[in-house]
Amino acid sequence: MAQKKDMIEKELISRTNEIKQSLEELFEENIKITGWDVPEADTQEASEILVDILQSKLDEIKEDVKSGKYK
Repeated sequence: MAQKKDMIEKELISRTNEIKQSLEELFEENIKITGWDVPEADTQEASEILVDILQSKLDEIKEDVKSGKYK
């Protein structure tokens, strides 16, 4: 079991930058869309709201993982 966990951890660690980059691209794309839809939008305010939205979903996923949803 420990060997399997080590393999999973190594695999995910090897893709850490890729995973983080994907999340950042999602954030940047949504900020760009907000700017198109609301040209006078305050970028700082939009960024803070978007971070809250992303964090909310990450919190939901974390709870789902704890409850065994992805077993």
